[in-house]
Amino acid sequence: MKRAFLAALFALTTALSASAQSAIYPQQEGYIDAHGVLIYYTTLGTGSPLVILHGGPGASHDYFLPWLLPLARTHRLIFIDERGSGRSERLQDTSRYTVEADVEDVEDVRVALHLGKISLLGHSCGGVLAQAYALKYQQNLSHLILNSTFASTRAMNETLAREKAQMPPAKLARLNELEKAGLFGQGEAWEHGRYPAEYGALAWGPGYFPFLYGARPDSTYDPVSGNAPTNWELYREMWGSHGEFIIDGNLKSVEYLDRLPSLHVPTLVLVGDHDECAPALSKQMHEKIPGSTLVILPNSGHMNFVDQPELWHKAVNDFLGNE
Repeated sequence: MKRAFLAALFALTTALSASAQSAIYPQQEGYIDAHGVLIYYTTLGTGSPLVILHGGPGASHDYFLPWLLPLARTHRLIFIDERGSGRSERLQDTSRYTVEADVEDVEDVRVALHLGKISLLGHSCGGVLAQAYALKYQQNLSHLILNSTFASTRAMNETLAREKAQMPPAKLARLNELEKAGLFGQGEAWEHGRYPAEYGALAWGPGYFPFLYGARPDSTYDPVSGNAPTNWELYREMWGSHGEFIIDGNLKSVEYLDRLPSLHVPTLVLVGDHDECAPALSKQMHEKIPGSTLVILPNSGHMNFVDQPELWHKAVNDFLGNE
């Protein structure tokens, strides 16, 4: 009797211990030397690997948190800070900030962490990087998720021009004055390398805000500090120096539409119904990528995983399934 009781107690303790362990998601972080550039990564969760690429250019993975955490219940999440961004190494030679170089960094992360085939999710400019990676390394992908992004800088610039034109007239006139005067080299010496605060407040306030949120506007949103890149040198190299409503840095080379039909990876194209990267851009990608799935989330903007978290997670989880 005593032996049977002890055996039952041991089984119960083991089951409780296993249950407790299954509710724990340890986080690991570190750096990977990607051909001479130290790339920061952090990983958590369980399941098949899902690599997540941030936008900006020059933001960091932090804006995904805590919104994407539920995915850790079904997938091993790998967030990285792209070269020059967030916690990753900054480079003196700004010409090394390119989408092509970022592609190789993602591949180095995949290899170094022994991830095998990965699902890849890119948001905003991270979606540009995800497309570039897929176009070169699609054999290493199980799934591709393109969230609020674009495949043609020409088309994106047309979208930005339309969004700019919707600003209140007086604020638009002032924004144009500031652009005409030049956006860098103004103010005190320590201000020369960034936008004037007035310009940032106009561009990222009445300029962008209507296209960022919908159902759940972030009450802590700060147009200036909340949108400034972590690396202005990178931003100017990739986005450009003439303001928020024209891409004339090296991202102007992004013209992938004619190459997208070569992708044969299961692909989800996900966008908000009044996204900064307008739904028309996502429809273009969907039409070009064979067998892709298009989901347009209602009453949501560029930050649709904040606006519609339940719908966003359902779309992603339904697409990824149990992979």
